[in-house]
Amino acid sequence: MIIDPHIHAVSRTTDDYEAMSAAGVVAIIEPAFWQGQPRTKIGSFEDYFATLVGFERFRAAQFGIRHYSAIGLNSKEANNEPLAEQVMEILPLYLAKEGVVAVGEIGYDDMTAAEDRFFRAQLELAKEVELPVMVHTPHRNKEAGTSRSMDVIEEHGIPPHLVVIDHNNERTCKEVLDRGYWAGFTIYPKTKMGNERMVEVVKQFGSERIIVDSSADWGVSDPLAVPKTANLMKERGVAEEDIRLTTYQNALDAYGQSGQISEDDWLNPPAIDQRTLWEGNSVLRGQEPKVDEQADSGLIE
Repeated sequence: MIIDPHIHAVSRTTDDYEAMSAAGVVAIIEPAFWQGQPRTKIGSFEDYFATLVGFERFRAAQFGIRHYSAIGLNSKEANNEPLAEQVMEILPLYLAKEGVVAVGEIGYDDMTAAEDRFFRAQLELAKEVELPVMVHTPHRNKEAGTSRSMDVIEEHGIPPHLVVIDHNNERTCKEVLDRGYWAGFTIYPKTKMGNERMVEVVKQFGSERIIVDSSADWGVSDPLAVPKTANLMKERGVAEEDIRLTTYQNALDAYGQSGQISEDDWLNPPAIDQRTLWEGNSVLRGQEPKVDEQADSGLIE
């Protein structure tokens, strides 16, 4: 079983859900992020957050995958301060929704004063709502940005076991682990961390508090990055327990602290019935619906 704890599924197709399910992905976590086009109105955020906690959960379940989310104001759009202030006002509503396992992804992009302001505000909000935090580390000046992120988190008194520092590489991993945080690694097919490099990281640092994810989105990315990395680790002689921890159990342990995600969710899932609708809409486009036997027998609604 595989968990992909950082994937932007709203940008993916149902073909991706089918492929992930076939590859052993049982659960995913979708953090709120920048969608490529800057949003200009608060309603855009409201509709986006509603999609993450609503339709996307339904759509994933129609292909046998449990869907969870992290809700937050992303670092890039934190620089539009008037709009960001409005987003901060609505965040508590969505953080209280079922299946929300963290505040995220939040942190730094260019490490501006505005980003720092709203990063700190959301750390305080995470404390209030008692949720873990998913941190986006900057793609530029990554080492400095990663260290600063942890410094700020510690200034706000959040214990490291409640925080996943994501988008790590070989140069940031040691400090993140030494300071007691969960270390997430984003696997991309052509840039940043790749499967080969990830295998070497696990060989060097072991599996304690290391998490593999895909961050698959609207760009060049791979929704099968986690199962592919698991397979490559197995081929390269990485121990089965290390594979299980880095591609399944560590994510469950980190985000399970929210009380919103449980192994029982996919070990005893509701039956799939693709005849069901979401606000009148189906995931199908004329195909024969998949209906599990217990759904067809009338054992469930």
